[in-house]
Amino acid sequence: MAEVVTMPRLSDTMEEGTVAKWHKQIGDKVEEGDLLAEIETDKATMEFEAFQEGVLLHIGVEEGNTAPVDSILAILGEKGEDISSLLEGGSDSSSDASPKEEEKKDEAAPEEKETASTPESTSTSNGDRIKASPLAKKLAEEKGIDIAKISGSGEGGRIVKRDIDNYKSEAAAPAPSSQASLASAGAAPSGLSYDEVPVSQMRKTIARRLSESKNSAPHFYLTLDIDMDNAIEARKKINAIAEQKISFNDFVIKAAAVALKQHPVINSSWAGDTIRRNHDINIGMAVAVDEGLLVPVIRHADQKGLSTINKEAKEFAGKARDKKLQPQEWEGNTFTISNLGMFGIEEFTAIINAPDACIMAVGGIKQVPVVKEGAVVPGNVMKVTLSCDHRVVDGASGAAFLQTFKGILENPLNMLL
Repeated sequence: MAEVVTMPRLSDTMEEGTVAKWHKQIGDKVEEGDLLAEIETDKATMEFEAFQEGVLLHIGVEEGNTAPVDSILAILGEKGEDISSLLEGGSDSSSDASPKEEEKKDEAAPEEKETASTPESTSTSNGDRIKASPLAKKLAEEKGIDIAKISGSGEGGRIVKRDIDNYKSEAAAPAPSSQASLASAGAAPSGLSYDEVPVSQMRKTIARRLSESKNSAPHFYLTLDIDMDNAIEARKKINAIAEQKISFNDFVIKAAAVALKQHPVINSSWAGDTIRRNHDINIGMAVAVDEGLLVPVIRHADQKGLSTINKEAKEFAGKARDKKLQPQEWEGNTFTISNLGMFGIEEFTAIINAPDACIMAVGGIKQVPVVKEGAVVPGNVMKVTLSCDHRVVDGASGAAFLQTFKGILENPLNMLL
């Protein structure tokens, strides 16, 4: 008997997935455990294995297309088996058709006969019924268009994709004085040349999570200068004898871990009616990739030496850029560090990476004049800014953590205590 294979939820934040590659084609025999497809989630491209066996009878999401979690990804069954009932059963959510297939339906001739998969009509405020394809309704919603104002060119007045496109072109001629309001609405000023780039699953999730964090967590910021002369000297001595070269980022991660052990309030999370004090110190390390940021986690960083931290950081950074991180490698962070010093950035603020209560933004080391023992001498200074969730952390608590962190980096032997 034929079975539906649904779009799997491959991460805790995944809401939809994109098929990067199919490893089986329609008509192929599939065994349990066979690699069926590669699916791009909001954080990585992951291999998806079949849990059933049978012949691949239907592909619900073509390569490069996106579908929500639990929608029809594929159907496996016996060769020649009738699967029409399974397809009709999934039609209400429109998940049985890929965007490309839906667009073909929309572009069909007006006289095309409607089938059982015709989408449900929409009601207006006065009770009138409006027939529109799922793609048309989705495009209208995204563009902020009142679908009730559109005349459909499909059979029986059904609104299809081209109707949305045509309506947009008719409405995109604003009065000369409305240039500013047009720009604020996201439309392009007349005569401007531009490309529209599809939003990846990763970018969608980054946008959603950071917006939620910024809007829900009351941020405040604390900035501190750190004298890095001793850290520079310590790194030189370590790298002169060590097979594995240590970076300043390794120093920052280790120093933060040691400081968090002394300031557990910083290693906490807001949980609504409670504040969670985390016993483990798991430091998220923001890694820039082409489509945004990924945050692999160095677990129990307070218990690891600089060489181990360095090894894990390099491995995770490589996996993040190749989109090969596994869920256990990006989950469980209790504190996050974002370091842009290697890009020449001296100072910046970062948005808290939920569920953490704090994130630390690290700038580059800059040589500046400093006063030591009453004399102005060259010094090496690094600025760090701690973003804090004020529901969990008060100003004095954040400042105390930064003072401890500063003391460790300015006296690197303290990392060993």
